[in-house]
Amino acid sequence: MMALPGGRHLDSITLPGQRLHLMQVDSVQRWMEDLKLMTECECMCILQAKPISLEEDAQSDLILAGGPGPGDPLQLLLKRGWVISTELRRIGQKLAQDRWARVHSMSVRLTCHARSMVSEYSAVSRSSSQEMGQIEKLLMEKCSELSAVTERCLQVENEHVLKSMKACVSETLSMLGQHFGQLLELALTREVQALVRKIDASDNIYTTESTTGNLFSLTQEGAPLCRIIAKEGGVMALFKVCRQDSFRCLYPQALRTLASICCVEEGVHQLEKVDGVLCLANILTDDSHSEATRAEAAAVVAQVTSPHLPVTQHLSSFLESMEEIVTALVKLCQEASSGEVFLLASAALANITFFDTMACEMLLQLNAIRVLLEACSDKQRVDTPYTRDQIVTILANMSVLEQCATDIIQENGVQLIMGMLSEKPRSGTPAEVAACERVQQKAAVTLARLSRDPDVAREAVRLSCMSRLIELCRSPSERNSSDAVLVACLVSFQKKDKNLCALLLWLLFWYIQGDLNLLVPNDAKIH
Repeated sequence: MMALPGGRHLDSITLPGQRLHLMQVDSVQRWMEDLKLMTECECMCILQAKPISLEEDAQSDLILAGGPGPGDPLQLLLKRGWVISTELRRIGQKLAQDRWARVHSMSVRLTCHARSMVSEYSAVSRSSSQEMGQIEKLLMEKCSELSAVTERCLQVENEHVLKSMKACVSETLSMLGQHFGQLLELALTREVQALVRKIDASDNIYTTESTTGNLFSLTQEGAPLCRIIAKEGGVMALFKVCRQDSFRCLYPQALRTLASICCVEEGVHQLEKVDGVLCLANILTDDSHSEATRAEAAAVVAQVTSPHLPVTQHLSSFLESMEEIVTALVKLCQEASSGEVFLLASAALANITFFDTMACEMLLQLNAIRVLLEACSDKQRVDTPYTRDQIVTILANMSVLEQCATDIIQENGVQLIMGMLSEKPRSGTPAEVAACERVQQKAAVTLARLSRDPDVAREAVRLSCMSRLIELCRSPSERNSSDAVLVACLVSFQKKDKNLCALLLWLLFWYIQGDLNLLVPNDAKIH
């Protein structure tokens, strides 16, 4: 008996027609098995030689909505650039895991994407420069080299040989990434230059609006693009828009774009060069501008005075206009019609208090404490922990001044600051939890600083502030599990009750050891 697939059997003596049928089936199966090997090389060559339709990349491009439109080189570069960057990262991950089959197949796909980017960009862009042509050639050579070497690795079984080849693949992948980065930067620089020239030369409001919108979209792609825009004159072109009365309706959009560019040091340097601070001061102090325009100007001020940017400490032009800017920002906080406007203005003030100590004295003279504390009871202006974070930052920095304590007591500020010790996140998102932690920490620091004044300390005790601080020290959930809040609360105790602070420092020691409730002596437990 002859066994057939499926468990059926056939007599050894068969008719000629039956034998022919078996031979045909066997031949077809063998042909289908061999077909993959026979056509694999040919398919790979076709894939490398001609880009497939954009729909084939849909799975890799889920984060980017849609594909680049016809004649849209910027979106094409961003789309293909994101895909290739993702593929490079994934190949590196698979290489570390020694998954050679995946490394090879992804290398082939990477070559397809690189070839598609080069050919598609050449079709829609202006004439290519010689430098770009050279880098394109180097990129494609490295792609071919990567595909070839990873294919050879599939045939190798010796681990020592594979280890040496792995180093070769890693080096090739690194060089490929460098060439790709250079090519993408050159291409994006050309497109940014074209946009900046268009804004600079345009006297048409619709053209300027469209081009500025494109520039803003680019700033949302990250710091590298912001650096390119700053380097290619984007800051100067946008401030030119903000200095023309005929473009007043475009000021908010231009200022929003400037705020994004100034997240990098290069943007702040360019702002200083073109007297951007003076322009911002003029906009903020001019009541004829809309609230939206002044709010966006406040956002730029907040960005350029950010304590995270070391270059902001050298903004000499800001000191010259600081009084006018601070006055305008306090007024904007007082008159803000929405939470967003108040947030932008208060964020600018908070950063300025880090920028220069004179700002705190100015705020004190402008009755900023009253303005800020009154806003806390207005849900239309202050309704998120992010806004309260800005307010308590200003109060914490102002609390180093002796007169600040008197003003806070007069405005019932101790009770409001104590309320901030109970800040809780609503949504539970990491950003909101972090904001709540900052609010609690800064509220405790503010109380600690203010408690140098006996009147503030007595008021805090009267309002049961000690009980709340103890609760924050005892319960991690009350302070959002933040050790920074714990330390701030202990510092606050030091200003109010040194004996209680010693006890709480003992609790902190056992907290660090890992078991607060079990290790604290019974007579020292806090109830």
